[in-house]
Amino acid sequence: MPTDAQIAGGHKANLKNPNTSEESKENSKKILENEFNVQLDGEDASKSNDDDGKNPNNVAGGLKATLKNPNVSDEAKESAKERLDNM
Repeated sequence: MPTDAQIAGGHKANLKNPNTSEESKENSKKILENEFNVQLDGEDASKSNDDDGKNPNNVAGGLKATLKNPNVSDEAKESAKERLDNM
């Protein structure tokens, strides 16, 4: 049996999935707002790409890992460095 956190996570993932219908996304949004008290911004959650609500230390750690990963492109490393410098 899935936990409430897993159910909410599934609905959040649905909002960001480009392969799901708008009707499905609206349903997930309503469930998150009504049953899980998750307040979503007015912007389209599927296009949100910022770090709001995320632990800044975890974000910084991920960006630092990107800089040291040999499998990451130079362009991605540069972007990570810029984001890290702006924190």
